[in-house]
Amino acid sequence: MYMEAKIKRLIKFIKESNKIVFFGGAGVSTESGLKDFRSKDGLYYEKYDFPPEEVLSRHFFYNNTSEFYRFYKDKLDVGNLEPNITHIVLVKLEKIGKLSSIITQNIDGFHQKAGSKNVLELHGSIFRNHCVKCNKEYSKEYVFNSLDIPLCSCGEIIKPDVILYEEGLDSDIVRCAIDEISKCDLLIIGGTSLSVYPAASFIRYFRGKHMVLINRDSTDYDNYCDLIINKNIGDVFKEIEKEI
Repeated sequence: MYMEAKIKRLIKFIKESNKIVFFGGAGVSTESGLKDFRSKDGLYYEKYDFPPEEVLSRHFFYNNTSEFYRFYKDKLDVGNLEPNITHIVLVKLEKIGKLSSIITQNIDGFHQKAGSKNVLELHGSIFRNHCVKCNKEYSKEYVFNSLDIPLCSCGEIIKPDVILYEEGLDSDIVRCAIDEISKCDLLIIGGTSLSVYPAASFIRYFRGKHMVLINRDSTDYDNYCDLIINKNIGDVFKEIEKEI
């Protein structure tokens, strides 16, 4: 009953708000079946000799490209996966004029596939890839279907347009994200532990009425929020859908 009351309070916030921003993380996509690359499953260390943060770093990409792509293709291919209830409800909120933008740390393109229009991808996208030498663009399918290292027609390696560790975020996207957060009246944070910086620090720019956090576990930012719902985000959005 206590959890139901929290969700009803969130729905009340949504109905009273005119400009909502959704800030999402990996938990939004795992409910579509995408693997969380940080999870240490039982077979993880039998398959990989390095932690994911090491593999997904700039220096590792250039110094150990084959191992980078072995991990990348295994963990980050969306394949035939589809957007889930959270993505779908966010589209509905956008269509009725409630949701201003989605700020995502995910690189899987699920929000756009579901139909969302204003999506700020802080960490890039697996759907964009380019040659490190001539900058020729390549599709996600070309990269994931390639044998070993995907190569450009010029012979150089192809790099996904995703932000790796040791790389900076796109300054234009950062500026837009901060602007959206600072001007919204309701900020919904979902499916993220807020442990990846600098993205997590952006929520400090919020000046609106309500900040809501939906995550299975507690975070270091819980004290910043006036409503915390420790539950799978998909379950929460199923209840939201009934009321919009």
